[in-house]
Amino acid sequence: MAQGTPEDAVAFLRHQHDEIRELFAAVEGETGQSRRDAFEPLVRLLAVHETAEEMVIYPAIRSSGGEGRRIADARTEEEDHAKKVLTDLEKLDPGSAEFEEMFGPFRAAVESHAENEEREAFPLLEQTTDEEQLRRMASALMVAEGIAPTHPHKAAPESAIGNLLVGPFVGMVDRVRDALRDATR
Repeated sequence: MAQGTPEDAVAFLRHQHDEIRELFAAVEGETGQSRRDAFEPLVRLLAVHETAEEMVIYPAIRSSGGEGRRIADARTEEEDHAKKVLTDLEKLDPGSAEFEEMFGPFRAAVESHAENEEREAFPLLEQTTDEEQLRRMASALMVAEGIAPTHPHKAAPESAIGNLLVGPFVGMVDRVRDALRDATR
């Protein structure tokens, strides 16, 4: 994940989109346990990234009016679908035919989602938010990622309030699960 203090929220998210694209390529380029090892950071980054966007970015976009609500609703719907597929993928052996069948379309959907954000959501955010607010939003994204779940959950909330109420507890459980898994390797 992005390190240090990002310039602004849009730069922070664009950087993460680039990281996500690199992680997808890494997963596709591996087999066996190496593929599992490459898949885990992708799962973690997607989980925290999407939750942070739902907590910080989409409320700001929605507040800009009708077009903002339309964009935020469409991107949130894409994220919800991706979370559900990612939950299913995480349960599969990355070397299985079923994983392979699901992974390609999942990658395409996530990359399309990122492109939609970069084409619609980010320009709207930059037009309706001043530079200082964008810098504060970048800091808020980092905080949100620090409490966000590190795994997707099919029943996870899609709203900022829902994520604030449920996210920290689920994030804590996920992080304990991650630590126990890592300790037994």
